[in-house]
Amino acid sequence: METLATSVPDQKKEARVVEENLFLETWDIHNRVNIYLLDSIPVESLTAVSASKGRTVGEQFAHIHNVRLLWLKQAAPELIGKLLKVEKEVASDKKLLLTSIKDSAKAIGGVLSKGVQSGGKVKGFKPHVVAYLGYLISHESHHRGQIVLSLKQAGYPVDKKVLFGMWEWGTR
Repeated sequence: METLATSVPDQKKEARVVEENLFLETWDIHNRVNIYLLDSIPVESLTAVSASKGRTVGEQFAHIHNVRLLWLKQAAPELIGKLLKVEKEVASDKKLLLTSIKDSAKAIGGVLSKGVQSGGKVKGFKPHVVAYLGYLISHESHHRGQIVLSLKQAGYPVDKKVLFGMWEWGTR
């Protein structure tokens, strides 16, 4: 027989599981938007640079991956596994970028899960895991914007369907 004493902890545990699943799903959707953009652009555009110079499009995707590695090293080095930094010299390899972005996203998902399960803590980041997710999404979205601008300025405008599609989180 279920009593109030046994049902409340069970409900809290169920709520934490739902919360963790929604939290991780948000990260997964965000990453699928990164992949959606990368999938949509031609290989030759990965060497494009914005009018204000800076990183190439491929180097910006590599930067997203490489920053994830820095956070993994700080917060959960055991999750790095076989992930390697994407160097400038190979940042125009679309297949490598796709694999790296997917694999590092999975590892960061592990950091997020660990953070939720540990009461909101992420080693080396303050204040908490929710802010950490916000930081990651903000940082990577900033670079997506730079990528889109670089492509436009270099003569490789992103298709409008893709531009609008990046905002369709319910379908990504």
